[in-house]
Amino acid sequence: MQPNAEPDTILSDARALVREQRLVEADAQLSSALAQAPEHAALRFEHALNRFLLGYPAADLFVEALRRAPGQLAITGNLSLALAAEGKAAEAEALLRDVLSHQQTWLPGLKALATLRWTQGEQRYFADHFATAVRLNPANPELWLVWFQLVAQARDWSGAQAILGKAQYHLGETPALLVSRLFLAVETGDQTAAEELIARTRHIRGDVTSLCRIRHALRQGDAKAAEAEALPLTGTPSAGLYWPYLSLAWRLLNDERQHWLDDPTQFIQHGDIGLTTTDLAELTDVLRSLHTMEAPYLEQTVRGGTQTDRSVLLRHEPILQRTRAVWIEAIRDHLAGLPKNQPGHPYLDTPRQHLLLSGSWSVRLRSGGHNVPHSHPMGWLSSSLYVSAPDATELGPDPAGHIAFGTPPPELGLDLPAYRTIAPQSGTVVTFPSTMWHSVVPFEAGERLMIALDIRKPDY
Repeated sequence: MQPNAEPDTILSDARALVREQRLVEADAQLSSALAQAPEHAALRFEHALNRFLLGYPAADLFVEALRRAPGQLAITGNLSLALAAEGKAAEAEALLRDVLSHQQTWLPGLKALATLRWTQGEQRYFADHFATAVRLNPANPELWLVWFQLVAQARDWSGAQAILGKAQYHLGETPALLVSRLFLAVETGDQTAAEELIARTRHIRGDVTSLCRIRHALRQGDAKAAEAEALPLTGTPSAGLYWPYLSLAWRLLNDERQHWLDDPTQFIQHGDIGLTTTDLAELTDVLRSLHTMEAPYLEQTVRGGTQTDRSVLLRHEPILQRTRAVWIEAIRDHLAGLPKNQPGHPYLDTPRQHLLLSGSWSVRLRSGGHNVPHSHPMGWLSSSLYVSAPDATELGPDPAGHIAFGTPPPELGLDLPAYRTIAPQSGTVVTFPSTMWHSVVPFEAGERLMIALDIRKPDY
């Protein structure tokens, strides 16, 4: 920070530090600037947001920011998140309900309230407040669609179907509702309805329709049709959604490109990163304190456990800062051993120097816990660090508790075995491409505590 710099200059510099994930340095700049300009509303909000991302108590800071910028919904939304993170879920819910009573179409607030109620264990009625919103604003298509998406994510298929019926009554048959019906037909396995709706939506292009066509084709055993839909889309900004399905299609077709894409012998690496038993014990204590939710977020793949909010490796705790540093160095070593640039490959056709997180989180699984098969479309490289793990007698027969690579989502009905499974061992890391299907096999007893991260695709 330049001496006596203007607040707006400091704010710009701090935001640049945040983009580079140097949040501790940004915090120092913002704190110093606020001492000089305490009434600067944007500085105060940025400071509160940065402290929240660092894992500090930030609710009072958001309150002060809101006092200087009354009615700013972005501040209110973050205040609700901070209250929930500080164990004040009831206050967070009351705040959201109060604002929504006169801002009925505030979609981020409606979604935040649904998420809060779901993660606090109120799964049966978690999205019922949308009924009030659409009753007061029946011609608002976004309200209907977001309500549908939330209920569908909860796999409440009959509830989702009912929402679509009411939406069509008020809106008529719109392209978005047609696509939503297609999604529902495909995910519930209604083959007749799916084929009819695929034909009716052929003119509608987008990720939802493409993924529906691909998933339906795979369910019907038509790997060629799945490949024909997915392959052209690997050249688009949404490529991360399609490579995993292309992998499945090529495996079903016994196409040699499956090895080029996934190559588990080269791309899956497992090893120790040098954390001591003291480090692991400290990490265990910190992570357990962060697992405060009753249930994981709707969109997450965790079953029988919980997942943390925010990016855990951007937090301020020294043990998390140290872990991030040694882990990134281990990833650099992994990347140095990979083949040189291969044009067109989603993992190898990219620079490998500028490593920034696209996300990091902790998962805590207990008896019977697991992760369903999934990939990470927002990442380029993914990695998992095992902090504590059940012993072999608690896990159960192999591969219980293992991370499994290559097994497809079970609802697709594909008979494809895992490429490899790896048992969780404290202090070890597994690194792999974000496009690769992976899951955690259910285990019998004990605690499986880990941190996962995604590295975004580097730009240099």
